[in-house]
Amino acid sequence: MSDRVVVRMEGHVADVRMDRGDKLNALDLAMFEGLIATGRALAQEPGLRAVVLSGNGRAFSAGLDFASFMALAAEGGEANLFDRTRGGPANVAQLAGYVWKELPVPVIAAIHGACYGGGLQIAAGADIRIVHPEAKLSIREMHWGLVPDMSGTRTLKHVLRQDVLKELTFTARIVSGTEAVSLGLCTRASEDPYADAMTLAAQIAASSPDAVRAAKKLIDRNYLIPDDETGLALEEELQRTLLKTPNQIEAVTANLEKRPARFIDPQ
Repeated sequence: MSDRVVVRMEGHVADVRMDRGDKLNALDLAMFEGLIATGRALAQEPGLRAVVLSGNGRAFSAGLDFASFMALAAEGGEANLFDRTRGGPANVAQLAGYVWKELPVPVIAAIHGACYGGGLQIAAGADIRIVHPEAKLSIREMHWGLVPDMSGTRTLKHVLRQDVLKELTFTARIVSGTEAVSLGLCTRASEDPYADAMTLAAQIAASSPDAVRAAKKLIDRNYLIPDDETGLALEEELQRTLLKTPNQIEAVTANLEKRPARFIDPQ
């Protein structure tokens, strides 16, 4: 899909890796385009049940490649990052992170090494973040006199308390993977985040794909619904779409017969 992003399918799991290890997976325009193209292509895969998002080399992503974008800005090309013609509410810079939130299936970020600025905002688009205890994470934009602008403030507001989000944003402080878990920025720590992420993705992929997609939709939407009546109605609506369907019947049958389920891919 891109020379910046490599994808390998393992069964129903997409193993997605940023592939600019010599530059710590720093984000240039080609990386932005590669991430967006990959996310959009995966959204059209009916057999997809989970995604693992990671970075090749020594880091998840060290953030924006400033040298690349200074050269781009000298030619007036920075406007490419603010292009809103790709559809949806986000511009190109924002889509690199938000495209993972838009996927209908769970996305697991496996974080090691540096995860700074734009790299952290890409990870924030995932549903789950597994991090190495010694990884280094930072909402780094203030260090450069900027604010987070890759959808991070939309995704991280559901992850962090507002005061914690403000403190990390105002100071650009670097936190370890261990502290990131204690703050709620990451889900859990692991000595091998990638291996654990792939194991978790395989576990998710073994469940009914209809139910997993419905669960992601239900949880994401209910975080935005302010009143109980609407939220409970959504819960009932999605449950009704699952009841007595072939995959729901297969989940029950497989459990009763004590065998692996054989699910049908969503249409």
